[in-house]
Amino acid sequence: MTANDDSFTNWKNREEIAESMIPMIGKLHREQDVTILLHSRSLVNKSVVSILKTHRFARQIAGAELSVTETMPFLRALTTLDLGPSQIDIGMLAATYKSDDRGLTVEEFTADAVAGATGANKIDRREGRDVVLYGFGRIGRLVARLLIEKAGSGNGLRLRAIVVRGGGEQDLVKRASLLRRDSVHGQFQGTITVDEDNSTILANGNAIKVIYADDPTQVDYTAYGIKNAILIDNTGKWRDREGLSKHLRPGIDKVVLTAPGKGDVPNIVHGVNHDTIKPDERILSCASCTTNAIVPPLKAMADEYGVLRGHVETVHSFTNDQNLLDNYHKSDRRGRSAPLNMVITETGAASAVAKALPDLKAKITGSSIRVPVPDVSIAILNLQLAREASREEVLDHLRDVSLTSPLKRQIDFISAPDAVSSDFIGSRHASIVDAGALKVEGDNAILYLWYDNEFGYSCQVVRVVQHVSGVEYPTYPAPAV
Repeated sequence: MTANDDSFTNWKNREEIAESMIPMIGKLHREQDVTILLHSRSLVNKSVVSILKTHRFARQIAGAELSVTETMPFLRALTTLDLGPSQIDIGMLAATYKSDDRGLTVEEFTADAVAGATGANKIDRREGRDVVLYGFGRIGRLVARLLIEKAGSGNGLRLRAIVVRGGGEQDLVKRASLLRRDSVHGQFQGTITVDEDNSTILANGNAIKVIYADDPTQVDYTAYGIKNAILIDNTGKWRDREGLSKHLRPGIDKVVLTAPGKGDVPNIVHGVNHDTIKPDERILSCASCTTNAIVPPLKAMADEYGVLRGHVETVHSFTNDQNLLDNYHKSDRRGRSAPLNMVITETGAASAVAKALPDLKAKITGSSIRVPVPDVSIAILNLQLAREASREEVLDHLRDVSLTSPLKRQIDFISAPDAVSSDFIGSRHASIVDAGALKVEGDNAILYLWYDNEFGYSCQVVRVVQHVSGVEYPTYPAPAV
């Protein structure tokens, strides 16, 4: 048998193992609210090839390829346990088992590592929490996709309604079509049908009422059976507490804004300051996509090295706020054609750092250039550190943060030498460290941070909503602090 034959046989064997993983992962998710992860990447509803690629990608960050033959025993062990709602990372189970010296079997080690999610320790499965989307643009539709995907057993977040202004004939059909197909993010994973008589979109069995209103005060959500809901405002029309309070109508309990909040509205970056949200807080903001991209790595660097000052330059995809062709715009430069120009503009991300990291005393400045790509941006974070460091030391630190720290869902790490922006479309992390571009000299470090300013940010929004709704389940093994 040739080497090629050996490689192909090995591939077919791994395909067979990955195929047998799918029903186990699906059953755990549907029946027990358990999400199986591999180095923070969900394996729920993934294909055979996707599961194998996710294992392969572990080589990029952990330095060694992870095989399904290594993770399968841990997944099989999980199916024998009385698990409660949780997220369990089989990649981390496999990695930590290798360094464990207690002589435990895989089954014994797994039971011990996830003990907080089993038996008397497991948390109760909660009643589903209603969610309403106010606005249905780029972020609104991506958040909708995520909520539908995460509906799982039906005990988590339930997208009940979308509120939009009436758009005329075929409005419902056109909005459903935009949810079904996206030029950047591809096809919706599932089926979508439209019930025009009842003004409803049915997506993977989820009945989503489309409510037409010109103003928040026109809607009584209880009339649609919606109660105690979290409303996600994707319009950005109202940014302060007074404006956002208009959403606090019958049936709505909390309001989450997908733009930087003004005044005393808390700006939340999940993974960094979401634990500061007060239980009685009814209005909060998820800050901006760029704030979510820079704050987690900034915290990681400040915690380890200290940061005296910094500057962030964002090279940002164009957005709907810009003109397709030259035309009047209230801003100085955004009226010039977005797909034809690089456009210097402002960013509030640097000033927003203070809201998310109030203990960081370093002055952070910022500027931005919009460029002719439809999605994925990069933030160049130039930091003066409180102590000197080497490039290798900083790389090792950021790699470890992406693998094992509480920020591993926010920070990803890539060492591919030929990575470009389109490679990160669909990334669920708030920020991806480009290892090859990192520069460190003495007390100066320059980080290049990719981010999908649409999808990665939408994932952060959903994480905040999960947290305030009480359906953010614990992760095992617990991240290192």
